[in-house]
Amino acid sequence: MNIAPNTYHLRGRFWIESPQGTFLGQGRVALLERIHEHGSISAAARSIEMSYRQAWALVNSMNTHSHTPLVSSATGGKGGGGASLTETGEKAIALYHAVRTDFDAFLAKRSESLTL
Repeated sequence: MNIAPNTYHLRGRFWIESPQGTFLGQGRVALLERIHEHGSISAAARSIEMSYRQAWALVNSMNTHSHTPLVSSATGGKGGGGASLTETGEKAIALYHAVRTDFDAFLAKRSESLTL
């Protein structure tokens, strides 16, 4: 089977790392966006079919790897708990999407001349 020229496309994923390891990637940003939407780590986790334990571990990792926390949380109880993004969390989402836009543009542009 022959494939026509210029039918190849580049695909890729990226993540932003800190000296301690992965800081932000597609899944972490999705979690942050759902926390913003739902006001709860557990509801955010359910909405993306992630365990609460995994979601909490990711939030803790992001908060630890940042100079200021991305997520602020209050424990549950009589008054209820909750979680919200900090200003840093909102900036992190915006940064990720800006880099994503540039990354996608690079892949599309480079794919235009991808021939063998």
